[in-house]
Amino acid sequence: MTIFKFPKDFKWGTATASYQIEGATQTDGRGTSIWDTFAKTPGKVFNGDNGDIACDSYHRYEEDIALMKELGINTYRFSVAWPRIIPDGDGEINQAGLDFYHRFVDKLIENDIEPFCTLYHWDLPQALQDIGGWENRRTVDAFVKYSEVMFREFGGKIKFWLTFNEPWCIAFLSNLLGNHAPGNKDLQVALNVGHGILLAHGKSVLKFRELGIDGKIGIAPNVEWSVPYSKSVADQAACNRHIAWFADWFLDPVFKGSYPQFMLDWFEEAGAKPDVQPGDMETICQPIDHLGINYYTMNVGRYNPDGGILHMESLDMGLVRTDIGWPVESRGLYEVLHYLQKYGNIDTYITENGACINDGVVNGEVKDYRRISYLQQHMVQVHRAMNDGLNLKGYMAWSLMDNFEWAEGYRMRFGLVHVDYRSLVRTPKESFYWYQNVIRNNWLETKDVL
Repeated sequence: MTIFKFPKDFKWGTATASYQIEGATQTDGRGTSIWDTFAKTPGKVFNGDNGDIACDSYHRYEEDIALMKELGINTYRFSVAWPRIIPDGDGEINQAGLDFYHRFVDKLIENDIEPFCTLYHWDLPQALQDIGGWENRRTVDAFVKYSEVMFREFGGKIKFWLTFNEPWCIAFLSNLLGNHAPGNKDLQVALNVGHGILLAHGKSVLKFRELGIDGKIGIAPNVEWSVPYSKSVADQAACNRHIAWFADWFLDPVFKGSYPQFMLDWFEEAGAKPDVQPGDMETICQPIDHLGINYYTMNVGRYNPDGGILHMESLDMGLVRTDIGWPVESRGLYEVLHYLQKYGNIDTYITENGACINDGVVNGEVKDYRRISYLQQHMVQVHRAMNDGLNLKGYMAWSLMDNFEWAEGYRMRFGLVHVDYRSLVRTPKESFYWYQNVIRNNWLETKDVL
């Protein structure tokens, strides 16, 4: 057994997203989002599930904050539903939506929990998708308007901001692979969408600076690590493409003001390139204050000309997998954190990390020991990276509670708290109490938990 101590000012937290937990999709003037539309399109979401009720956190937020308080977290990452603030994305402001988030943020602060706000976690107002979504620069301008409303309203309360959650998912998972809303399957569309959100990010950071907001702002990509199966040039190149697809494609523009050339060349060979207009890259390349990192898994990759857009296949190396099928290999988090040092030793938060473990309630308990094992392994890698001098400021487990897991519906559970979707009863899991102990002590001890 080894004990790993964390700095006194290290932020421990959890994370959620608005569409996944709030429910109340037709309450208090909220508009329709692309996920409302997508989830109700037959065949798009497992079992036809949708977020109409979800965890009903819109009505139960005080109960959920009480759980956070019991857990002992000192920061909570949540996202705001754009359609609650501006129902059609670019028109009248909905005061009831603002009032809800004021009540919510005030309650967090009252409980000594630092609000960590994500402006966009995928629930684009449907009215904007109807005019082309992120491919249309009117949507970019609408996002800046929405951001300004949030900055002005909450600038005195919220000190930590993220513009976008997981650009790769917004661009490629949703518009090339078609697995998420709006469900396109077109590389050119995906590149256009990716460029649109980067432009919206840059413009919103500029607006944040212009308004003189007292706080810090950044972006939260999802990243994966990829290890080549062999020492062949082809395998290495395939893995480089895989890493860059998630990280470099979105972070090079933010930090360097350009797309990675080898990926531009790769996509152009496939017949597509981002629609970059004069001045775009300068706008995107704004200094940010912190970086959020969402990490779940890594893979061993091998070149395969039939392996999708990247010509890579992921191999089954016999690793333990979570119930959603993702291999558990915490070393990837350590490696990717070092990889990102090429952008500078910026303040970094692990804004999502967790495991899908579908254990249920038995005699009033959820003994999700596999989740504890996963969290323990990854927290050790965070400590290891900090020991190397990396500027890691906090860790946020995904997720506070089981919730609507996008295209997987309600069958995949990532929560520290079990949610019965019929009764909406919350039951803290064994992992909840384990994490509570880590936070209380501010140190982690490694031991066999299975």
